[in-house]
Amino acid sequence: MALWPFGKKKDEPVVEDGSVNAAPAQQDTPVDDAVQEQATTEGEGIRAVVEHDAVDGTAGPFDGDNVAIEDFDFTDYSTGILNLGSMRLPLPKGSQVQVEMGEQGPKMIHIVTTAGRITPVAFAAPKASGQWEQASAEVLEGMRSQGMADVHYEQGPWGREIVGSGPQAAIRIVGIEGPRWMLRFTLTAPLDKTEELASIGRELAARTFVYRGQDPILAGNSLPVSIPPQLVQQVQEEMKRRQEQAQANQQAVATAQNSESAAEARAAMDAFREAINKQLKNNPADGPTDTGADTEQK
Repeated sequence: MALWPFGKKKDEPVVEDGSVNAAPAQQDTPVDDAVQEQATTEGEGIRAVVEHDAVDGTAGPFDGDNVAIEDFDFTDYSTGILNLGSMRLPLPKGSQVQVEMGEQGPKMIHIVTTAGRITPVAFAAPKASGQWEQASAEVLEGMRSQGMADVHYEQGPWGREIVGSGPQAAIRIVGIEGPRWMLRFTLTAPLDKTEELASIGRELAARTFVYRGQDPILAGNSLPVSIPPQLVQQVQEEMKRRQEQAQANQQAVATAQNSESAAEARAAMDAFREAINKQLKNNPADGPTDTGADTEQK
């Protein structure tokens, strides 16, 4: 595979071309044609995992616990590094960071590009490889059970990728194994941007650093994510806005209920008055009852 344009190490010569086990391929030749022709829905001819050296390799993703991101120059590719604690990702030029909010706060971090959205997640993994092979099979079956059309494997630089499509968008899931960690990218793009986003996602993965740390974490659990300070204020403002909106909605509901109760009371009073008037009309009062007292006095 040809080495893509890549942020070279500082003070080292530029590598114009070369071979690398896990280097992402150019978009026009992402996979060997013979292998691609053998690809089927069940993954025939597709390697589940491709050997990848995250420490001494030429391309990433890199093991941040052993490789210093400061030794790399990504200025030709990125305008800044997104530091999520367990991951550091050079943001592609023109991209934006989106925080997906849940009921309890931040739920997911997305990188929004011109071609679609990339959602990175890092997981703890056992020392032995094979987690992506098992996880990808489970994810593929899950996508099929949800009715997604044309779900299949495709050969990627680091192993098999899961691809599926819906009426308006396509999804691609890339899994990469490292030392006691696994990196997963979920790419979501309009149907006409699928290949473009695949190229952007692979380029980003090749520049990503994963920080597993030494803390005991159960294999399969996601590594902890910390939100950068510049995003904390945005998250706080969004949570405040949601709280204010929820309070406003509650007030609106209470006001509507009070108005409804008042309307019901008025309607009940009107109905009572109408019933009284109807009764008086049908049975008019003749005044006091004659007891015969006047006759006895006479």
